[in-house]
Amino acid sequence: MRQAEVTRNTLETKITVRIDLDGSGQGRLDTGVPFFDHMLDQIVRHGLFDLDIHCEGDTHIDDHHTVEDVGITLGQAFAKALGDKKGLRRYGHAYVPLDEALSRVVVDFSGRPGLHYFVNYTRARIGNFDVDLAREFFQGFVNHAGVTVHIDNLRGDNAHHQCETVFKAFARALRMAAEHDERAAGTIPSTKGAL
Repeated sequence: MRQAEVTRNTLETKITVRIDLDGSGQGRLDTGVPFFDHMLDQIVRHGLFDLDIHCEGDTHIDDHHTVEDVGITLGQAFAKALGDKKGLRRYGHAYVPLDEALSRVVVDFSGRPGLHYFVNYTRARIGNFDVDLAREFFQGFVNHAGVTVHIDNLRGDNAHHQCETVFKAFARALRMAAEHDERAAGTIPSTKGAL
């Protein structure tokens, strides 16, 4: 069972994440940041992960700590649920359009954290959501999941569409990379024999 539960409590946030990598796309998301919940729902539905996230954060200051710390905690949960990574596909990629916007995400569960993020949003805020926080989420995730992620928004005029294509492509790429490869069952997908 590729499941995990992680709790992370600091003076800024109190977070619990439960994940089932082999779920059916069911989620309960409550971060206190509505647009961010909408983006996390893209990960649930397009990754087909079962995901429960509850966060009590210092949103009276701003949303930064909540978004970053959810990324950290979700990354920890992914790493725990993946276990020894035997039989893992390891690599995943996806292109996702939404009207005029198009994004590409490529994932490698390499054990080495790295974020390469190229998104030039057409505006600084989507409703009340600061678009800079999307990068903070992904940085927290890759640092704690031990994954390399390349994110490119290839085009887009609407910032909401840009952000949503990024999260949908991330979900699809994660799903592909986290799948079992029946031909590689019981082996580590690396010439080093370790990830």
